[in-house]
Amino acid sequence: MPKAPVSLWDRLHAAGLTDVIAIEPATGGFAATGGLARRADGTSVFVKAFDEPPSDDVFAAEAEGLAVLREAGGVTTPEVVHADRDVLVLSALRPRPETESFWEQLAHVLARLHTGTRQTRFGWHRDNWLGRRRQVNTWADDGFEFFARNRLLRWLGERRVEQALDTADRAALERLCDRLPDLLPVAPACLTHGDLWTMNVMATPGGRPALIDPAVSYMWAEVDLAHLWTTSPPPESHVFFEVYAELTGLDRDWRARMPILQLRQHLAVIAQFDADWGAADLVRATLAPFRRS
Repeated sequence: MPKAPVSLWDRLHAAGLTDVIAIEPATGGFAATGGLARRADGTSVFVKAFDEPPSDDVFAAEAEGLAVLREAGGVTTPEVVHADRDVLVLSALRPRPETESFWEQLAHVLARLHTGTRQTRFGWHRDNWLGRRRQVNTWADDGFEFFARNRLLRWLGERRVEQALDTADRAALERLCDRLPDLLPVAPACLTHGDLWTMNVMATPGGRPALIDPAVSYMWAEVDLAHLWTTSPPPESHVFFEVYAELTGLDRDWRARMPILQLRQHLAVIAQFDADWGAADLVRATLAPFRRS
């Protein structure tokens, strides 16, 4: 039996879920091990665990994020069956359908989340987790300051980031942060998913959009948009961007802002994985105008 399911078996049994009869390993995740566990009554649950949890609260924070997206934002998320330090068990979802109508529904879901939860302060009442790294959410009244300090410069102390970016790159990032008010429009904070790449978009058994793996905070809505835009969205998703732009009043320049907003995610990827899937090259390309010759 493969190593990953054995680990999940142990975690489930330790949590008291002893009626699991089979586990199918999940694909697509990078930070944790996941699988679809079939129970003796014929139902299935999704189970997720780290080899070594980065913190005692990593799954508690994720469970809280799922709940607040559902309760405050009207987003469909999986129900939490069990959460403790070592394992997270959720109700099972299914892969999203490859249809434009699904992505149109998602546009309405995200627009409602982003326009219906606006507030003046940026952050969250606690830090939470982006993969295996802490997401710093210290409250701030200024979105530019919050994004610069807690979403960009925060990564410069990470060992892999220090290895990937040279002194000129880091100086360019600091200059970009200083110029954020000139590069991005003033926008309110709203409740954001925080890790909204395409693999975190799922569907309910009935085919409605559902979201997983949040790293919630009150932040600019376009941080979520940038993550979807830059993580190989499928062809049918074009309707999402068209409908979302209409529902939220996006200006025509929104696409030009996506590389700057996605710097945060690229830096997080570099920090966590030896293979960064081109993230360092994308960071350097975005920073190029801010380098001094």
